[in-house]
Amino acid sequence: EVHLVESGGGLVQPGGSLRLSCVISGVTSDDYAIGWFRQVPGKEREGVSCISSYDGSTWYPDSVKGRFTTSSDNAKNTVYLHMNSLTPEDTAVYYCAVSTGDTRLLDPSAAKDFGYWGQGTQVTVSS
Repeated sequence: EVHLVESGGGLVQPGGSLRLSCVISGVTSDDYAIGWFRQVPGKEREGVSCISSYDGSTWYPDSVKGRFTTSSDNAKNTVYLHMNSLTPEDTAVYYCAVSTGDTRLLDPSAAKDFGYWGQGTQVTVSS
């Protein structure tokens, strides 16, 4: 059974930084992707990053490119989302998710392509 647990959310001032962690267990495929999504009430989940276990390639939407980076520590089965220059518009519940199968066919921005999800962690950017 695939299990994901996020941590690291909290309150941060505008311009500040946070690092989210996602501990992953139970994935048996050698080819999978780990995505980070965020959601605010009344809106759909928005993909903010994705990293492929196949080749380590990453994806970011324009809204976070240059501010967010994702990395993985395979020894710890953990994926991180490093968030810099945060603005109030980044306030949301952040989720990590796993997509198994052929990552070459994956749309990293599509929540429907990810079958396993963590419980989410709240990030609030406010002065």
